[in-house]
Amino acid sequence: MALVAVTVAATPLVLGGCTTERKPAARPAERVVPSPELTLTPADLSRDVPLSAEVLPLVTGGKITAVRIVDDAGTLVRAEPRVDGSAWVPTAPLRPQRTYTVAVTATGDSGRTTTRTTTFTTAAASTKPQVTSTLYFADKQTYGTAMPVTIGFDPPIARAARADVQRRLFVTTKPAQPGAWSWVDDGSQVFYRAPDFWRPGTTISVRAGLEGLPIGRNHIGDADRAATSRIGRQVALDVDNATKQMRVLRDGKLIRKIPVSLGKRSTPTSSGKMVIMEKHQYTTFDTRGEPNGGYVVNVEDAQRLTWGGEFIHGAPWSVSDQGHRNVSHGCTNISAANADWLMGVTQVGDLVTFTGTEVRLQSGNGWTAWNTSWGQFVKGSALPVPADLRPAPASAPPARAVAGGVPTPGPSASGG
Repeated sequence: MALVAVTVAATPLVLGGCTTERKPAARPAERVVPSPELTLTPADLSRDVPLSAEVLPLVTGGKITAVRIVDDAGTLVRAEPRVDGSAWVPTAPLRPQRTYTVAVTATGDSGRTTTRTTTFTTAAASTKPQVTSTLYFADKQTYGTAMPVTIGFDPPIARAARADVQRRLFVTTKPAQPGAWSWVDDGSQVFYRAPDFWRPGTTISVRAGLEGLPIGRNHIGDADRAATSRIGRQVALDVDNATKQMRVLRDGKLIRKIPVSLGKRSTPTSSGKMVIMEKHQYTTFDTRGEPNGGYVVNVEDAQRLTWGGEFIHGAPWSVSDQGHRNVSHGCTNISAANADWLMGVTQVGDLVTFTGTEVRLQSGNGWTAWNTSWGQFVKGSALPVPADLRPAPASAPPARAVAGGVPTPGPSASGG
């Protein structure tokens, strides 16, 4: 009986062992996270690379986290990214027939990194004729709220080459107030402005990085030019031919009315929005050889408004006409006392608006960036302009500012 009891008691244990056999659970396969893919331009071992070359990293599965450029002497080359991150731009033009090595690192979301290097050699100094560029924005000045960044070109830039040139024109503002570039039809000038007048206290930094830039098939850029200046309070002049009066406004408030004599019918003053371009305590108008000219006259307190020779200036010889009739050769004549006072109020970059004269201001005859609507202005850009970049609603208070600085003189010094 004891034996039977033991056997019976043990049987369930044997049966239980046959029915509970288990295999270990399979471990899930580890997910392999790929490293970022990265390619660079200029390609490795490239030769005859332009001095205006930029580093273009194309990354998939990550973002650029480091860029290092050195020349063949081991000197570090500073570079800054474009706003959209599409390229790193050396802060100074590269040197001819030098070898540069670029190391770029991209980092993925997982933290994995990829580093690629490329080595390239720049071209020899070009023998092609240069396009002469002039930056009408001086360093360490105070400008008016209407001051456009203006660059002139000789010879003018062909339409097909404007996008390449425009990509090498850089403007930064603090605080941020983005704008757009717009070309004059003949390509002789390009203007940069914001949708609204500059805000007072804004600092504007400009770089025209054109040295060594291929421009079309036959030309090359001449130089790298840069300047940083600021915007002050607002001064604006409104000149009405119907009343023969100039209204001088500072920060939106009328501070003086000045009688004027404008251009007579044979040499009319232009109507439109101009910007003060230069200021001269003394200058000479020499119009010999020009249509409707032939005179030489010394003037005081002259402020240029157009390349064609329209100025505001002291004209003691026409005081009896000022406020009554137009007798000038296109300039705005005011008394010597008023001209002297006005020189102490205005600075380069102030807006001057003329209304009611016989002719309209021609695009490009001066810094005419404000002589058109924003919608028309952006049509002159060779590159896309963000659709959300537009003027503030009309109900917004106007920007306030003051101007300053003297740019490089323009091509004509005539007036009258």
